[in-house]
Amino acid sequence: MTDLFFVLALALFMALALAWGYRTLPGENWQMLAALPLQKCDNGQWKGLNLTWYGFLSATAYTFGVGILIILAGATGIRLSSLVVLTLLLLAVTIPASKIIARLVEKKPGTLTVGGAVFVGVVSAPWLIVLVNMTLGKANGFSLPVPVMLAAISIAYTFGEALGRLACISFGCCYGPPLAQCSPFTQRIFAGFNLIFYGKTKKAAYADGLDEKKLLPIQMITAVIYTISGLIGTWLFLKGAFGAAFMATLWVTQVWRVISEFFRADFRGSMNFSMYQIMALGAIVYSSLILPVFSSATGMPDLNLGLGALWDPGIILFLELVWIAAFLHSGKSAVTDSRILFNVVRDKI
Repeated sequence: MTDLFFVLALALFMALALAWGYRTLPGENWQMLAALPLQKCDNGQWKGLNLTWYGFLSATAYTFGVGILIILAGATGIRLSSLVVLTLLLLAVTIPASKIIARLVEKKPGTLTVGGAVFVGVVSAPWLIVLVNMTLGKANGFSLPVPVMLAAISIAYTFGEALGRLACISFGCCYGPPLAQCSPFTQRIFAGFNLIFYGKTKKAAYADGLDEKKLLPIQMITAVIYTISGLIGTWLFLKGAFGAAFMATLWVTQVWRVISEFFRADFRGSMNFSMYQIMALGAIVYSSLILPVFSSATGMPDLNLGLGALWDPGIILFLELVWIAAFLHSGKSAVTDSRILFNVVRDKI
């Protein structure tokens, strides 16, 4: 019964978060979180560094995903110290990859890609687990079961990216085409379910002039599909079907990435079939081949162990550090700046 309540609680949380984001985040006031004065200009104003809601929401999604990983892996009795080390290794690989691959594919310095980071994570994750087993595990007498960890990582990523779509809505990126350019059938389906971005600093506005136009809500569609996949994967994991949980979440997310790229209007490279689609297909093939290499784990997870692991003081501090690191990486806007003017309010003196 605990497993069912946990899955239902996850479903309720995601539904409320996505509903709030859909209604709120396209607004102009939900792009910039703060502006920090950096350099004084000749006219008395200051040039500012913009901190974005994109960074805040991305960091929250990262942290939420890591929290899911800790709960699921902790439910199988895996040591918390090994989870922390593995998570740090994965983040050390995937976070830089999100910027490096975007630069290589899109030839733009101020952009990030989740798709590229996922591909690098899928390729490296099994071997990072083996590395932890051969070093920390060998020294301390434990071994991380690869199928269990791959399933937990895949589910955590699925939820993290579902929540991370809210960051895209906030910044106005990863957007779909205008409904006016879609087929009459598509226009009827999405007549009451679309996204309208406000503000000239949204990417949809400065890249394609699509502010205040009804757009296909590809970000929300992705978030819903990923949420459903994550919930199914969580249920399979808690029932001990680790291989099925891994393949269900990875296949759904990567197949949908291939499909959804055809419904996006933002620039994704010069190829008709983008590098991100190729990487998604590569991740599917690679994961299908690599999973049988490792022996299957036995035993049923105990969700109470996982929930207890989440409340460990060291884990709480670790999650806070993950959030800070992710925000510092993605929260500083490279494509916008600001002008700040400070004044004295005379009637308050």
